[in-house]
Amino acid sequence: MDNPANRAVANMEGAAALPRRNGELVFGAPWEGRAFGLAVAASDGQLYSWNEFRTYLIDEIAQAEQHGDPSSYYERWLTAFEAVLVEKAILTPAEIEARGREISAGERPGEH
Repeated sequence: MDNPANRAVANMEGAAALPRRNGELVFGAPWEGRAFGLAVAASDGQLYSWNEFRTYLIDEIAQAEQHGDPSSYYERWLTAFEAVLVEKAILTPAEIEARGREISAGERPGEH
């Protein structure tokens, strides 16, 4: 992590702080690590700023907690990622849904 965006990711605090154990990131399933990596890579690729994503994530966490939503941190992360992609007109909701179905069905290479 050597660029400003990566430092911002590593230093997230409060509700948006990444799950860690002994200082290391914790992913409960492979898809969580992929969702994390995709969001960071999209920011690194300047599709959006890290602060924009962070704002979406904080809002998603607050809404989920307000409504008693039992979703996990990375489910909230994924929802925030999808929202910023739609807001920035990178993908449409229909494209996100179609890709999700493809991944679930094992139709996208490297996804299981």
